[in-house]
Amino acid sequence: MLYSGAIRVPRFLSGNSPERPNSNQVTNDVQTIRKRILEILKRRQNATANELAQELGMAPVSVRYHLDILQSDALIQVSKVRREGTVGRPQQVYTLTAAANEIFPDNFAALTAGLVRQLKKLLPPEQVEEAFRSLAREFAQELSLKEEATFEERMEAVTGFLSELGYFAQWEKAEGAERQEGAEEEAPGSQPVYLLYTFNCPYAGLSKEHQELCLMDLALVNELVGQPCQRVASLAEDHDCCTYRIRALAQEEDELDRPFQGEAHDAHTERAAFNALSQPAS
Repeated sequence: MLYSGAIRVPRFLSGNSPERPNSNQVTNDVQTIRKRILEILKRRQNATANELAQELGMAPVSVRYHLDILQSDALIQVSKVRREGTVGRPQQVYTLTAAANEIFPDNFAALTAGLVRQLKKLLPPEQVEEAFRSLAREFAQELSLKEEATFEERMEAVTGFLSELGYFAQWEKAEGAERQEGAEEEAPGSQPVYLLYTFNCPYAGLSKEHQELCLMDLALVNELVGQPCQRVASLAEDHDCCTYRIRALAQEEDELDRPFQGEAHDAHTERAAFNALSQPAS
């Protein structure tokens, strides 16, 4: 059974409207209207429903329907109320929220690729990898976890944390699950094994060229789980998802909530695991 935090798809992206038939053309039209509303607000900073209707060439009542959807998705907000003239109802003035910034294009991918290239030009490989492991440790410090948390509670917190970072993570206990290629054989009486999946790569398009990003992800999972993990599949290697195989430590070892230690060993383990994963199948 897979466990994950719910991933809510904004209605801004769904395009379903109760008064229209559900079709690809209608969906595209609806998305275009809401996108244009966001673009107008980005350009004007604020606008009323009437002002938006005038720019869009639509009836104000139709525009208000789309405004309600965008507001429920936390992409716009009412910043103030403005009266137009001496008669009539006051008009709500809409502005973008901070979350709406994610809708607009950015240059983060190009910036990230450029920074990684410069790091690799200026520093030897081992220092580059250590820089990314240090970044992983910094990210992992943001995870909030109760001291008495069980291993499965930790897994739940880890997947939620990773999903917030854009990895769309899920986990499951490996009982009855098909053993992944490259995974170790089970030993009789051993501790339970868990599988952690990440279905999205925040660095898509970069990780194949810059394998240091994959090493950083492995270091991040190690730090979050609190022990070394084995990556048995990778999006960068054209698998459906990144899969991490984790054997729960025995409770009596009192290490389930202990931060992962041993940086030198960790670095060796991460590099060896990634090299093994990257080898072509024989």
